Amino acid sequence: MDWRDTLKILVIVAAITLVGNRIGFKVNPMEAIPGMLVLLGIVISGLVLAKLIPVKLPSIVYISLIGIILTIPGFPGAAWFTAQANKVQFLALCTPVLAYAGIASGKDLDDFKKLGWRIIVVSAFVFIGTFIGSAVIAQLVLKLTGQI
Repeated sequence: MDWRDTLKILVIVAAITLVGNRIGFKVNPMEAIPGMLVLLGIVISGLVLAKLIPVKLPSIVYISLIGIILTIPGFPGAAWFTAQANKVQFLALCTPVLAYAGIASGKDLDDFKKLGWRIIVVSAFVFIGTFIGSAVIAQLVLKLTGQI
């Protein structure tokens, strides 16, 4: 996929997110546009870094690092970045991502059918294990930090 297609997809996802943000959370798109542009800039920067840096890491690593660095308290503009990003609701961002995941997995439906009932059992164990593991980690961290 070339950069033009990537940018088109990112702009479409941003537009869908703004619509979802308006419908689901009653946030005026004009208020959320700066936050969406910040998020879009972070994603594009992460994608560019993944192409430029010779170390082979997934682009999500660079995107996460940029987002973390920009929102570290004390970093110049961190309060503004955080305030703008907070106007874009997380669930509004999930809608286009989950729609894409559904479409992507739909094209592999024949492969899923070949796996049969075993994939259901394996999936159930993965979901349960992930949930329990996350709960244990959260419990430990909250206990260690004195939150509970």
